[in-house]
This record gives sequence, structure tokens and C-alpha cells, in this order.
Amino acid sequence: MFVVIGVTGGIAAYKTVQLVRALVKNGHEVHVVPTADALRFVGTATWEAISRHPVTTSVHDDVAEVRHVALGTRADLVIVAPATANTLAKMAAGIADNLLGVTLLATTAPVVVAPAMHTAMWEHPATRANVATLAARGVHIVGPADGELTGGDSGPGRMVEPDDIVTAVLPLLSPRPAPRTDLAGRRVAVSTGGTREPIDPVRFLGNRSSGRQGTELALAAAERGADVTLVAAHVDDGVLTTVARHPRIALVRAGTTDELQRAMTRAAATADVVAMVAAVADFRPTRLSHDKLRKEDGVDALALTPTADVLAALVAARRPGQTIIGFAAETAGDDDELLERGRRKRDRKGVDYLAVNRVDWDLGFEASENRVVLLDASGAVVVDTAGTKRAVADALWTAIAPARHA
Repeated sequence: MFVVIGVTGGIAAYKTVQLVRALVKNGHEVHVVPTADALRFVGTATWEAISRHPVTTSVHDDVAEVRHVALGTRADLVIVAPATANTLAKMAAGIADNLLGVTLLATTAPVVVAPAMHTAMWEHPATRANVATLAARGVHIVGPADGELTGGDSGPGRMVEPDDIVTAVLPLLSPRPAPRTDLAGRRVAVSTGGTREPIDPVRFLGNRSSGRQGTELALAAAERGADVTLVAAHVDDGVLTTVARHPRIALVRAGTTDELQRAMTRAAATADVVAMVAAVADFRPTRLSHDKLRKEDGVDALALTPTADVLAALVAARRPGQTIIGFAAETAGDDDELLERGRRKRDRKGVDYLAVNRVDWDLGFEASENRVVLLDASGAVVVDTAGTKRAVADALWTAIAPARHA
């Protein structure tokens, strides 16, 4: 496997020499990308001797081979060890001011970071927020360990041992299965995120959708060969990072339900499959205030009116042979109630498939994992799948794609 190891400016860089050596001995092709500060701890000659490949820190070397992009696109795995607080902050912000930063932005491979810093830096709210952002994007965080630090202090912040990093990345270094092509030549339209209906210039009615499940559905379809239009309403920061540079995905932004409906109607006109994943705000204020509503002026009752039923409109305008998938986020006491609500909605909407999942204060929305039950036109359960939202997306396409060829 092609492994890129980023080394940043921390004393723990000496441990990374053993990490590189272990991966090379296990038969992997390892390329080291140190930062300039990292070379103050361990020099270029050591990295080249251990990795058996030339080492550079500059995006201006090997320009003809576009090395600064090629490393990221060729990588099967990227490891950053040690990962300093500064590097974690740059990764979270998408800063690419050196070869390692560019490599991280260019890769779609799994990324593993092994943090190493003083305890006070690790526990600082900024670092904690950066780590949470990276974890939400799917970056694997290994460590840090708790123990003696440079300077005699003790606490969490030590980089974990090289053997522990090797153990953590072994599952990620398994050979990748051959890519599926069961959606090759198909056009897919997917909506995602939550629509927002303005109340006044500063407030809106909306929902807690992160947009991650619809985005993963679009990415999974594109990687199976489909040409995808992704209509994205409001999504969490970082959710669209990979989509924005995917060659088979056209990204369209929408804000309100009406804007989403217009965009999806255009996309559905030529689509073979339409997946309505977006969490639409079901109501909007009857009257839009063009001035901010102020407490000092008193609080009136907020009159609401239903927004457009985007899914029903897509079904009504469907082309012959077009497959339409609806999504329903439901609160339910148990699985029986969830299925009952899902079947009633499928009947009302007339979709070919309805993917239904439970939501609650800490379930479904704003979570990295999901559980979805897919119902077909008869109300039968086609698949009941749980896991990361990407795993759920793959399971849904595996169930739906064969029907497109029937």
C-alpha cells in the first residue's frame, strides 16, 4: 500500500522513525513529508534512508510531476505523527501552506493523526474544537497517551508508541475492494441539508440536519460511476469539502424550501434516480418581517403556513422509468411505530423507496452514525442497516442499484 507519513515539529518526531521503519518492513511503500520544523528534530538523510524514497518539504520540487498533488491522490493512507497543535489547527481550517498541508487537502484516503503536545495545549478549547472538527470529517485520532512529557511535566499529550499506531492503522491498510460500477452511466440527483425559512433578517425556522447523510449518498453514487447533482441546503462546516472537488459531482446550493424545489426540479428532469434526503422545513412564517422583531415591541404569535411538498412534486412530475427515493426522519417509541409511520408516508408520497430513520435529541441529526430502514413500494423492508453514514449510503445503493437494471 502507498502510505504518506507527515511529520511535524515536535520532539516526538524521533518515534516516527520507528513507525516508518515498521511500515516499510511490512511491505508498504512509505513516503515521508516532513515540515520544515520537523527537520530540526530529525534530518532529511534519516527519513530518506528509512523510507527509501527522496524527501522534500517544498511544493516547488518535482513541479513537472505535480508531486504536491500526486502524493495525496496516490495515497492509500495518510498518517500525521506527531501531529502538533499547530498542525491540527491548520488541518481543521484547511490551510495548505506547505507540502503536508497540500497533500492532506488533495487526498481522499483515510487520514490518521497521532497528537503530541503539552497537556495544557491538548486541553485548550481551541485544540479540543479542532480535534472534534477533524473527527467529524472522518479523521482517525490515535492518542495522545498520558505520561511524562518533555520538561518533566506529566499528563495527556504524549504521542502514542509506534507499535500502537501500527496496530491502529492495520485495518485501514487492508486491500481495497474493487470499486462497484453498478451506477455507471446513470444520472443521480440528491438533495441534502436543511432548508431555512426566514422570519426576519436575522432569524429563521429550520432544523438540525448536518447534511452528512445526503452528502455521503452522493459520494457513494459517484464512486459507483454515476454522474451526480447534489443540491445542498444548509450543511455543517466541512461536510461538502470532498464533494466540492469530486469530478463526478455537480454541487448546487439552496437556502429556502422554494429554492431547493426549483433546483431539484431542474436536476430531476434528466435524472435516472432521485434521492430526496434534505430535511425540509415543513413550515414558514405567514408574514415575513423586513425588520428585526424586537422584544421591546412585544411578542406576537408566529403564524405559520406549510411549505411546498418537494417530494410529492417530484413524484408527480416523474419520468417513465425514473426511481425516486424519499427519506423520513421520525420520532418513534420503537421499531414497530417507526415502520408504521414509514409505511404511511411511503403510501402518501408514492415513492419507489422510503428510507426511514429514528431521530431524537441525540440520535440521527448531527451524529456521525445512523440507522436506516429501507422500505419498497409494497412497504416491505428491503434492508435494515446501521453504521457510519457512508456505510449506510453504500448499503442503500447496494439494495437499490440492482433495481435500476431489472
